[in-house]
Amino acid sequence: MNLVQTIIAGVISWLLIVGWPYSAYAQLPPSSTEKSVYTGLLAAAARGDATQIKALIAQGEKPDVRDAHGRTPLHIAAYGGHHEAMRVLVDAGADPNALENDRYDIVTIAAVANDVPTLKVALSLGASAKNITSRYDGTALIAAAHLGHAEIVKVLIRSEAPLDHVNNLGWTALIESIVLGDGGARHTETLKALVEAGADVNLADRDGQSPLSLARSRGYEEMVSILRRAGAH
Repeated sequence: MNLVQTIIAGVISWLLIVGWPYSAYAQLPPSSTEKSVYTGLLAAAARGDATQIKALIAQGEKPDVRDAHGRTPLHIAAYGGHHEAMRVLVDAGADPNALENDRYDIVTIAAVANDVPTLKVALSLGASAKNITSRYDGTALIAAAHLGHAEIVKVLIRSEAPLDHVNNLGWTALIESIVLGDGGARHTETLKALVEAGADVNLADRDGQSPLSLARSRGYEEMVSILRRAGAH
């Protein structure tokens, strides 16, 4: 590995540590301080108290009330993995595709958390894997591919997530699995799942770099082999 590749690898490793771009810089679960001042449905959702949620809604509370960050009770329940609370809220009329202030939905919240059970609940409640989310105009699939959450990627693919959506960084899920991955088993499995699902292996980034050239330049030989077998050039 030459000096430039070493520097690139170091930067990528740091980005992975902080989870950029799907990190605390964008996706913000409610803090303990925020939870301490929640009342009503927001507080009940943070506790996962489905019984209290039902009672409050029966008393007239609106299921899509928002906190200071634009999170609904459904967002808060999804962050906590409170599945019964999520079901009760959607049954009461909560929007399963609502976006909070940074444009995250419950599908992307579960995808970033690598929470397969919560993702499956979200999808069963009518949340869409096709939503354009985050300040990066991305998708839950792109977020999961970046993080190497291979099982999440497979669930989203089965749910018809757009394979070749390009975010405002100029990257697809396939490209993010390379440029924000580490070339290891998780990201390689992610790339393989995308390729097998029919993702475009020749869709280049905004600089004209193909997935194959990006993988080759990083020394990710297994990824290179997968891409070549799929007809990448």
